[in-house]
Amino acid sequence: MSKRLQSTDQAKNDEIIDDLTKNLETSLKTEESVDEFVISPGTSAEDFPKAAGDAPQTKDIPRIYPDLAEDDGIEKDFEEKDSETKEDSDTDIDEVSLKDAEVDLTDDQKEERRIIAEELKKAGNDAFKDGDFERSIEKYTEGLRTCPLQFSQQRSILYCNRSASKMKLKKYKQAIKDCTKAIELDENYVKAYIRRAQSYEATEKLDESLADYKKILEFDPSHREAKLATIRLPPLIEEKNEKLKTEMLSKLKDLGNIILKPFGLSTENFQMEQDPVSKGYKINFKQ
Repeated sequence: MSKRLQSTDQAKNDEIIDDLTKNLETSLKTEESVDEFVISPGTSAEDFPKAAGDAPQTKDIPRIYPDLAEDDGIEKDFEEKDSETKEDSDTDIDEVSLKDAEVDLTDDQKEERRIIAEELKKAGNDAFKDGDFERSIEKYTEGLRTCPLQFSQQRSILYCNRSASKMKLKKYKQAIKDCTKAIELDENYVKAYIRRAQSYEATEKLDESLADYKKILEFDPSHREAKLATIRLPPLIEEKNEKLKTEMLSKLKDLGNIILKPFGLSTENFQMEQDPVSKGYKINFKQ
């Protein structure tokens, strides 16, 4: 082999050795870097050094909109909802389990259960008359868990009666659910519509309440309470909608001022005019 070829081969070997050496050094550095971040027992996230690209911690994030503070009532709202859910679960009816339990029942056994449910309903009615509404709810619930699903009329009455007890305890949201279930089982059940309309109004769901009262008038055009409600509720609904609209515009104005402030502007530079016909709004800019 000539000296020129030997020299070329030697150069190639040197390049290969250099590459391997570089790769080995890189690998060692990587391993050293990994070793620095081995998690030891008791280590917390704060113990790790921040990389340049790490996102800032929540406490490090500046509050861009200081006026939009967190709602202190959120935790309280969750607690109230949890309480409502717990109370509601105590009276929930698992119809899937009821259906499974009834598969092997004979007609005589189902009739026997229907009779027992009727007695439980009477016990609930007696407790209601005595003012023991918690006990009446318990009895109606027992009746619903006993009465076979095929007796829809009887079950509808149990639901509606239970809603009356819940209304007495001001558990209007639960009463609405019971009335809705009673109506599903008997769509012509006027008393269930009445109680649901009253419960809707008690929870400030005025549109839903008005819809139920109108439905009642379809069954009974002379129903006094429903007729009065269809006169009384529309102005209240309009007043409520205007109040909500005002509150929404106020919040939008506050947010707008925060956004416009860096530009030396405010919402005062934008004049809103309401169209008397469409009731919509148009915005005009003024310096």
